[in-house]
Amino acid sequence: MAQLAMTKRKTLIIACCGIVLGLCIGTVMRNYRALEIVKRCSLRPTNLRSPAEIIGLREEDTIQNSQRNLVFVGVMTAKSFLEGRARAVYDTWGKEVPGRMAFFSSEGSYSEDLPVVGLKNVDDRYPPQKKSFMMLYYMYEHYIDKFEWFIRADDDVYMEPAKLERFLRSIDSSRPQFIGQAGKGNSEEFGLLSLEFDENFCMGGPGVILSSETLRRVAPHIPTCLKNLYSNHEDVEVGRCVQKFAGIPCTWNYEMQYILRHNSSGRNAYTGKLKRKEIHNAITLHPIKQAPLMYRLHSYVQGLKAEEMRQESLLLHRDIKRMAKYLEVPDESTYMLPSASPESDSGKRHFQDHNILGISPELNKFVPGSTDDLLDWSFISRSLYSASSANPKQKIDSAMREGLEDVITEVMENINNYSRQRGRVIEFRELLYGYHRLDALHGQDLILDLLLIYKKYRGKKMTVPVRRHLYVQRAFTGIFVKEFDEDFYNVTLQQSLLGSLFQNGMARLTSHFTMASGLLPPTQDKIVFVLPIAGRLGTFERFLRTYERVCVRGEQHCDLLVVIFGLPEDLGDHLQLLHDLRGRHVYQQVNWIQRSTAFSRGVALDVAARSSYIRQEDIILFIDVDMVFEVETLQRVRMHTQRGKQVYLPIVFSQYDPQRRSGGAGEEEAPRIDDESGYFRQFGFGICAIYKSDILDEDINGFDKDITGWGLEDVKFLEKIVRVGTRQRGFLANTAEVAMDYNEAAEQWRRLSVFRAPDPTLVHIYHDISCDVQLDAPQYNMCLGTKANSLGSTRLMEQLFHSSPGNVQFAADFNRQKQQQQQQQQQQAR
Repeated sequence: MAQLAMTKRKTLIIACCGIVLGLCIGTVMRNYRALEIVKRCSLRPTNLRSPAEIIGLREEDTIQNSQRNLVFVGVMTAKSFLEGRARAVYDTWGKEVPGRMAFFSSEGSYSEDLPVVGLKNVDDRYPPQKKSFMMLYYMYEHYIDKFEWFIRADDDVYMEPAKLERFLRSIDSSRPQFIGQAGKGNSEEFGLLSLEFDENFCMGGPGVILSSETLRRVAPHIPTCLKNLYSNHEDVEVGRCVQKFAGIPCTWNYEMQYILRHNSSGRNAYTGKLKRKEIHNAITLHPIKQAPLMYRLHSYVQGLKAEEMRQESLLLHRDIKRMAKYLEVPDESTYMLPSASPESDSGKRHFQDHNILGISPELNKFVPGSTDDLLDWSFISRSLYSASSANPKQKIDSAMREGLEDVITEVMENINNYSRQRGRVIEFRELLYGYHRLDALHGQDLILDLLLIYKKYRGKKMTVPVRRHLYVQRAFTGIFVKEFDEDFYNVTLQQSLLGSLFQNGMARLTSHFTMASGLLPPTQDKIVFVLPIAGRLGTFERFLRTYERVCVRGEQHCDLLVVIFGLPEDLGDHLQLLHDLRGRHVYQQVNWIQRSTAFSRGVALDVAARSSYIRQEDIILFIDVDMVFEVETLQRVRMHTQRGKQVYLPIVFSQYDPQRRSGGAGEEEAPRIDDESGYFRQFGFGICAIYKSDILDEDINGFDKDITGWGLEDVKFLEKIVRVGTRQRGFLANTAEVAMDYNEAAEQWRRLSVFRAPDPTLVHIYHDISCDVQLDAPQYNMCLGTKANSLGSTRLMEQLFHSSPGNVQFAADFNRQKQQQQQQQQQQAR
């Protein structure tokens, strides 16, 4: 019995020892497995390139001897995003990083021309906790002694490398630093992330910056951090690991949310207007969900850099000018800036002359030689008042408004540069009024009256409205003007005309002979003139003479389609003219459509556009019977009308009443183009060139046929085109986080833009305008406005007004009465 008890005791002891030994071995194996994961993830990738070769790092490059060893940027991506987001990052800001960068993806990821690291035993599953930790360990194992800073970034973040470099060089990298936009989770996650009251984490989206000392302390403990994950958020777990083993939290700094910027708009982030303060001031911007948005943002940032370089160039020119004065160097000397001196010996000043660019900002740069050289100031209020325009009161256009916003924004930023130190801030409230003028040589002068709000928040707090005058000069830089003795525009145009004649001649030959297709030049698209007409026989005959001279005899590859309104018994003379034209040129397409209803230009243009006389690939030129044109007009139509992309609305020259002009009356053979003979009609949209395939787009669908009589159909048509053009912005806003088939379908949409330019060869011959009182109010007012504009020039109207003493006396009496009424109202108010 004693021996049996001894045997049981030994068995129990051996069993206990085995359990303890097994637990020890299991613990060791578990830690060994974590270490093996780290080691296996750091093996050389399948492309057999070393870690240094992947990022283009030479063995001799160190922190001490290379400017490109400041920072290493590790970008987490996925295999499916390598040719999209990752390539966009590398093509834009990635190549400008003051250091090196690499893209970390799943096992097997590889690219010939991108620095890609495929981490072993890591997949692309979300959340990427394992990928994030393994990326940090890879950085530690291979690059810890090569860089001062390490950045963990996503492939949907945009960085400005120049700002990043200035920021990092201002911080001590030898100390443990953990920099980012601090967070503790949103309201729904608060308390569920296992964070202590004094713990936080750096949000991973806009980027996380670690000093080399921080990574040195944390990386050896990554296996332990991987074993103890408390949430699904990898940035939270990285922050927890840094807090535990480096002993530092993420930077608690309010300004970090503006420096490392996260936009909470989701897929619509940075798809709209880019001229915003957050974009100008931030180092990183997140998220950029699609590659086109990344390229768009980079292009805008590069434009800002170009502006800064131009401003720096301007300041250098001013320094040169000042030094030349102190050194008593003559203005005509080329020794101060030989590279900017004109090549010719003409002695004329030009835009790159430092004697012009170097003048200090002042309102007296331009010295007029006579009163005719004086520059007019335009008054800016809610509208723009200009003496040099035929319409003195105009709406402030988008370019002027954007320029004013840029000036005010930049000035306010300069004013508030040291607002924190001074304990006050000045806010812009309103532009009360202003003046501006433009000198083509020196730039734009501005005098602005601003309403500002002064807020003092340190010491005795106060809020006071103040008004300040702002004097600004925006100088032109970077432009070189060289005059040629030969008019290259006309030469080019003549060459294109010769090419057109050759093409039309070949086309006629091929109608009778068969030629190899490879020998034929590409033919120009046909222009189909669409002309609505009712009555006005003499004007119609003049139009046909112009069409025959320019289009038929000039062999410009055009057709004519006339829509005639009127009763059959009243159209005999019109039809006879068309028959005669067709008889003289039997190979030309001269067609017409008869309508016995009341005249409606919208109906005429819509019927013509849908007719079988016009093919889908033809350009339709909607024109009026009062127009005269030349061959250059047709060249501009073909140049500026693009199928599926652009509609051409030329700005025509409209003649004044010849009876009121000095120097004779009547119709001129060659219309004069000057301020006294007419004006360019900015607000007329009736003359339009568009492809038939575009005008029948479902969102345009021709013209409105409900409008009868004169006018307004062109405005409605333009509104349709503009609405179709806005689809371009809609497509851009939807390029983020959408299916690829959506993008492919959206690429097929027509996104029509409107191109407008004055055409001096397209002239509207004056005729008396009779406005029917039966028209709708908008049409009647438009008719009266056109009639008033066609009476004569502003100078002529001024002469006619002052030539009658009664007019001057009436104006004086009216102003006197108005002033008396204002004085009476002021007295009553008191």
